Amino acid sequence: MTGFARAEAGDAQWAWELRSVNARNLDIRCRLPAGLETLEADLRQRIPTVCRRGNVMVQLSPAQNGQRAAGFRINAELVRAYLDAARALDAGSYAPPTLDGILSLPGVIERNESGVPDLQPADLLRSFDAALGQLASMRRDEGSRLAAAVLVLLGRLADLRERASASAALQPAAVRARLEAQLQPLLEAVPALSEERLAQEVALIAGRADIREELDRLAAHIAAARDLVTAGGPVGRKLDFLCQELNREANTICSKSSDLALTETGLELKSAIEQLREQVQNIE
Repeated sequence: MTGFARAEAGDAQWAWELRSVNARNLDIRCRLPAGLETLEADLRQRIPTVCRRGNVMVQLSPAQNGQRAAGFRINAELVRAYLDAARALDAGSYAPPTLDGILSLPGVIERNESGVPDLQPADLLRSFDAALGQLASMRRDEGSRLAAAVLVLLGRLADLRERASASAALQPAAVRARLEAQLQPLLEAVPALSEERLAQEVALIAGRADIREELDRLAAHIAAARDLVTAGGPVGRKLDFLCQELNREANTICSKSSDLALTETGLELKSAIEQLREQVQNIE
């Protein structure tokens, strides 16, 4: 689930920024100023309390106004040393250094202690908790909208299941008529085929084409998914599993079908389940 939050820290001299985007698992990435890396362990303990899935990016940086930018300086002496080392290499074998490449080298950007107020970890963590609360609220709002979309798709699946259940192809009379039509040339050539034998073949074919168990399981999975969505909480993984089971039943219905209308219904089921799966990937 996606979200963004920002909270100021250190008497508004610093700012936390938190971003989250959709992902199957929880992946946390932190960008902290030099000297504050010890905060990362606390951040990684706090984030899973509100985020179970997604790529979560955390950044603490100077607030974007006037004097705040004085918090960092470029170590020009170290930059010259890096450049001298680069010149000593065979210039024809390497691309020339770029500004962003130089700035990313260890030690090039330093904290300017004279321009930065004393940062207390407790104060920083309190402001981080405020930003984390904002992120959680935004993700909950998105979750409410996704829940409504998922319930609509589950309603679509229930309608398609009812259509499949009412298919004329499932009726024994329809199976018998289809079999008689297929056997008509044989019956004309060999009229000795008894009514009892024909009834046995009808029963055998009807048994193979019976999808009542698949329809029952579809109904159970749809009801379980509805219960999960209405109950709330982190249900994304459970819905992932139900999508797999729904797709399994739809595949079986299509494989058993010998009727065009029922096959079309099965394909529509598969399409709706795929739409549901795509939405579920965004749910925590």
